[in-house]
Amino acid sequence: MTSAESSTPKVRGRRGDRPMVPKAEFGSYYGRPVIKAPSWASRDIAGYFFLGGLAGAGSVFAAAAHVTGRPRTATAMKVSSLAAVSLSAAALIHDLGRPARFANMLRVIKPTSPMSVGSWLLSAYGPAAGAAAASAVTGRLPRIGALGTGTAALLGPAVASYTGVLAADTAVPAWHGAHRELPHLFAASATAAAAGMALVVGPPGENGPARWAAGLAALADTALSTAAERRLGMVAETWREGRAGTLLRTARTLTLTGAAGAAVLGHRRGAAVASGLALLAGSVCTRFGVFAAGIASAEDPRYTVVPQRERAVR
Repeated sequence: MTSAESSTPKVRGRRGDRPMVPKAEFGSYYGRPVIKAPSWASRDIAGYFFLGGLAGAGSVFAAAAHVTGRPRTATAMKVSSLAAVSLSAAALIHDLGRPARFANMLRVIKPTSPMSVGSWLLSAYGPAAGAAAASAVTGRLPRIGALGTGTAALLGPAVASYTGVLAADTAVPAWHGAHRELPHLFAASATAAAAGMALVVGPPGENGPARWAAGLAALADTALSTAAERRLGMVAETWREGRAGTLLRTARTLTLTGAAGAAVLGHRRGAAVASGLALLAGSVCTRFGVFAAGIASAEDPRYTVVPQRERAVR
């Protein structure tokens, strides 16, 4: 018998001696993270998430306004979507470091890579949104403008939600653990932002659909956030605590307040603008809050190891 065996406490049972070894507690090498946190800059990538969502959902609103005879809202939403996707691409390129890196992502198309698919989506969506906005502002080439409007509206939902797929496809616990809800949450948040923009830039007589959309988006946003936290288990602590918790609570308050204000007082210009700004700010806080939760979960090794052990036991 070795010295290690002789020093291990044992208990006699029906099947002989069994070592009474205490259950191992969690630990990591010098407390270092188990996975590497994304090196993305919060301002660039969380801003990219928000602006892409606003652009994509905004194109759907623009097409709906165009078809239903709301010309001022349609034109304003086409211009805002073009501005949002331009700023979104600029934020992504700024995070990449130089424009050539974005161009390099277009050398191949990889359907299994959300980043590759997203790069091609932006490359197709951007010109369509540009054609729609240019035609609406100048009044020229209406057929090309209509084609651009329709194309941007068809690609818009994917542009608004693919960043949720992109984040969930990583090993970051607070994102990957909510992989079922995150794309839908981003889509709901984008819809709330686009409704808010329509309330800000459109006249009160044309904002009826935006007011309804704001209410539905707020309800979906709240339900999906709750479902994501329930699925995450202990990792949901990163959604409730620290900077992420503050941002996400603020997001929920702003989104629900903005939707309620739009529903009750949206027929008044001042109230419509205030409600729209609240919806936009709520969407911003959602994206930055989810981003902060992801970074916090990657930096604490508990959120990587403990859920893996629980899944192994189950």
